[in-house]
Amino acid sequence: MKIGILTIGNELMNGRIADANSSFIAREMNAQGWTIEAMMSVGDDEEAIKTRLHYLLAFTDAVICTGGLGPTVDDITTAAVARAFGLPLVMDEDVLAHLREIFIRYNLRWTENNAKQALFPEGAQVIPNPVGTAAGFALPVKDKLVFVIPGVPSETVRMVPGGVIGLLRRYFPQATEYAAKQTVKTFGLSEAAVDERLADFDFSALGVNVGFYPVFPENHVVLIAHAERREEAQKNLQRATDAVISRLGDCIFSQGEESLEEIIAGMLTDRKLTLAVAESCTGGLIASRLTDVPGSSVFFERGVVTYSNKAKIDLLGVPADIIEQHGAVSEQTARAMAEGVRKMAKTDIGISSTGIAGPSGGTKEKPVGTVYIALCDGSLTVCRHYAFRWDRRRNKLISSEAALMMLKNHLEDKK
Repeated sequence: MKIGILTIGNELMNGRIADANSSFIAREMNAQGWTIEAMMSVGDDEEAIKTRLHYLLAFTDAVICTGGLGPTVDDITTAAVARAFGLPLVMDEDVLAHLREIFIRYNLRWTENNAKQALFPEGAQVIPNPVGTAAGFALPVKDKLVFVIPGVPSETVRMVPGGVIGLLRRYFPQATEYAAKQTVKTFGLSEAAVDERLADFDFSALGVNVGFYPVFPENHVVLIAHAERREEAQKNLQRATDAVISRLGDCIFSQGEESLEEIIAGMLTDRKLTLAVAESCTGGLIASRLTDVPGSSVFFERGVVTYSNKAKIDLLGVPADIIEQHGAVSEQTARAMAEGVRKMAKTDIGISSTGIAGPSGGTKEKPVGTVYIALCDGSLTVCRHYAFRWDRRRNKLISSEAALMMLKNHLEDKK
């Protein structure tokens, strides 16, 4: 099955927001074994929407459109799609009642332009929106389908798996090929190095497509196995996954969609361990990532940003002579920070970061990108030195990743 994607909105065309929906939809369609033939974006212009829609339908089985379903005057997608196929707009009384119920439930003021979201082209099937007010719809056009769903990414993420895919399978029962997907996340290898390590294995012989996706500072390997039977696809996927693990095992931190911080949160929670963090160059980023995980209060006791030398001395008890002799960016200071925050917080583990994020502040001995990460668990303190080469923001991000990887590896070693 061939699919086209059309994202709609002036905000896309003037660069105010990035198009996150196309990449998400493409991943979801490919995971089903379907092909994306083209992706296009267009502004809130009726003639432009009509032209692009007919163009995409000329060589696809279905087109998925996102955006322009709000209540304001610039939200014209529904009307544009209806006119593109010479169809009248029809009020769906059930959707209208649902909209009014939402406004009552949240004590919102109803204005009549909200009723616009209950209008659909004649013959369209409504796709419920579980997280927003704008319902989507599927419109049969001869032997093809046009989908229109909201452009808010959080709504798209819910409506594609929950509505679009099911309708595509029912409408195109001949698309019976099964696909099984696995994501393997790595840190510590470049994209080229990952590719080199996997070069000796013939994934195509198993009917498995391999994709390399840099998500700085990580590199993700996505495996998609296609077969006529579900069991065969899953079997081939497992063989391909085993091949990846055997070649990248030392750099893999996740087999699935879990983030590094989610994995660490699970490990700390399961073992009933507590953590405190002292940060300098990362500026609170380690703590931020860990506390993004729901339930992190179970293991995360505190995080402190001790950016100045005085803060390191006053809050963490780092001896002034260590900083004077070795510098704030040093193994000795990093160790003292980890030990100090653990002692202060009375936690099982303390971790710290200190470094030079850039673009200034570096020296010949300690250039920009010099970072020290330390971990203390009461019985030992370990520290690693890194020499990163990125801009300030990416140096901070990769330093936080290195700290989390150190913590994950430590927890695995202590099983």
